[in-house]
Amino acid sequence: MSKDAAPRMNGARALWLAARGTAMQARPMLAVALALYLGLFFRLGDFPLFDVDEGAFSEATREMLERGDFVTTWLNGELRFDKPILTYWLQALSVSWFGLDEFALRLPSALASAGWVVAVLVFTRRQAGEAAGYAAAFIAATTLGVTVIGRGAIADALLNLFLALSMFDIYRYLVEPRVRYRRRAWLWMALGVLTKGPVALLVPAAASLAAYTLQGQLARWWKALRDPVGWLILLVLAGPWYLLEYLEQGQPFIDGFFLRHNVERFVAPLQGHGGGLLYYVPVALLLLLPYTGLFLRALRELPRLRATPLDTFLWCWFLFVFLFFSIAGTKLPHYLLYGITPLFILMALHRHVLASRWLAFGPPLLLMGLVVALPHAARIFGPRTRNPYYREMLSQADVFGAEWQIAAAALMLCVLGLALMPRSPLWPRLAGCALLCAFAFGGLALPAIAALQQGPVKEAALLARAARLPVRTWQFNVPSFSLYRQAVTPRADVLRKGDVVLTRSDELARLGEISVLYRKGGVVLARIES
Repeated sequence: MSKDAAPRMNGARALWLAARGTAMQARPMLAVALALYLGLFFRLGDFPLFDVDEGAFSEATREMLERGDFVTTWLNGELRFDKPILTYWLQALSVSWFGLDEFALRLPSALASAGWVVAVLVFTRRQAGEAAGYAAAFIAATTLGVTVIGRGAIADALLNLFLALSMFDIYRYLVEPRVRYRRRAWLWMALGVLTKGPVALLVPAAASLAAYTLQGQLARWWKALRDPVGWLILLVLAGPWYLLEYLEQGQPFIDGFFLRHNVERFVAPLQGHGGGLLYYVPVALLLLLPYTGLFLRALRELPRLRATPLDTFLWCWFLFVFLFFSIAGTKLPHYLLYGITPLFILMALHRHVLASRWLAFGPPLLLMGLVVALPHAARIFGPRTRNPYYREMLSQADVFGAEWQIAAAALMLCVLGLALMPRSPLWPRLAGCALLCAFAFGGLALPAIAALQQGPVKEAALLARAARLPVRTWQFNVPSFSLYRQAVTPRADVLRKGDVVLTRSDELARLGEISVLYRKGGVVLARIES
């Protein structure tokens, strides 16, 4: 061997090792990127908006742009005090860039959820190691609850991003009391208050109070709470909109937003959304699909919640949200998502101690089974449903075509194959199942459910828009109809001859003599004849 050969071989070996190391590092990054795409962006704009929430946010945004009023939100010509303004601003910006469609209206939520996942990655990688960071981000991107919220044109994905960012900085301040951490936490909370109101202060303050107390750092918590610069950040960022809204609307804003949609929401069920003390037990098991088995394994570590500051902080965060909303009067499944972020990290930390194959793969098989069963459930229960609206909705067999059913069955077989694969680590196989489930849910289930429930609403709206019909709604709360029609659709309190109304098929008996202009899936557009 020549004198120059050895250095050349060593150099080539070094380059090969560096390339291999880069490839190994790129693999988890690519896995997270694929998870983000399948979980949040795949077919994002390919199905109609869901009523009531998506339709209400989106129509309020359309009316904001039409009115040129960027302070007060309106829905079908009536004041809407449900949520603060930031989500509407972001939707308006997206619509201005991409046009008024489902993709543009959902894009802010998808991007916020992607930012949420990246925040989980950055925090966990620093606190628990690179492998745990990528695993936590992967879990976050493919968990059912995040997939649903991240694809919704509503405020909750954005709120969860700001809750996660504020809580991560509050933890950093717990273990390393630097001023920039607590000031940054105030920044995120202020943006959360501009997104959904006082809950963005309540969750970080109360959950961190419990964690700081258990860690013997109550004085540090009080110091952060009394930080005048923090309160100034809150007032400068969130205060102007609240002040402008109060100056424009006065007491109705206080009554509508603070009293009805915050205080009353806690003390009593609002709009019929109630439930018992155990409401969030099955909700947690469903929202965490396909990782429910991993969550149950992580629960075994709860008695060790004081083992490290990180364990204490994460468990206090989840437990406060779980207990607080369990005793609240109004209960909705997505409220639990405010405390789901720490579970992503806890599950990632315990991903390799999950020894039971069926505890690992039972949940993804259940989720895939539910997807596969959708057309069969519609075919079996549809004709047996007494209510004509739901019977007609479920009768739309064309939603589940042969290709849809073949794709669902093929995905189910792939998940089953991963579950039965012998002598192979559980975590990589579970991650593969999660990608398949994300593909099935976002690419098959959600579009099919939207086509059943919302497809006829959109078709009726487009027909009314083309014919320039002056429509009102009768006993049917579907604000997406106004969005697709691109016109305010008031409610009909009294019906007169010649009125055109949008209603449900189970309300037709109350209308008298009518001419049906459109009828599909239980959605009826009709003209009153007498």
